Amino acid sequence: MLRIKSVSSPIDSAGDGLRILASRNRGHGLKKSRYDVWMPNLGPSEKLLRYFRSGETREGRWPEFKRRYEKELYLGAGVDKDNVNIKNHGQKFTLRLLQRLAAKQNVTIMCHCEDDRYCHRRLLRELIRRA
Repeated sequence: MLRIKSVSSPIDSAGDGLRILASRNRGHGLKKSRYDVWMPNLGPSEKLLRYFRSGETREGRWPEFKRRYEKELYLGAGVDKDNVNIKNHGQKFTLRLLQRLAAKQNVTIMCHCEDDRYCHRRLLRELIRRA
């Protein structure tokens, strides 16, 4: 099962399973015991976060944020230019791995946001499900 929650939410040792922090920054003072794996590559870029947080309302910027975040996740890394036949395509394979793991065990995607209405972890969960 694939779950999402804030990294500051209470730890559910029976239900959370593998706890993945999907955020570009770990957070000052955040204890490593709050997550099992930190995957900054699954968080939005700093530039995209600045864009999203700079507007009057997050609701108004949400559609553009969603589009740009998904595009960022699938951008090929610099290694792609050196590989003619097999491309990296960004995080595609990581998303597939998380999908497979979540089919066999509980996986919880976390970030620092308290509310997931306008949070990338909600989008990430959907992208993992579609991978």
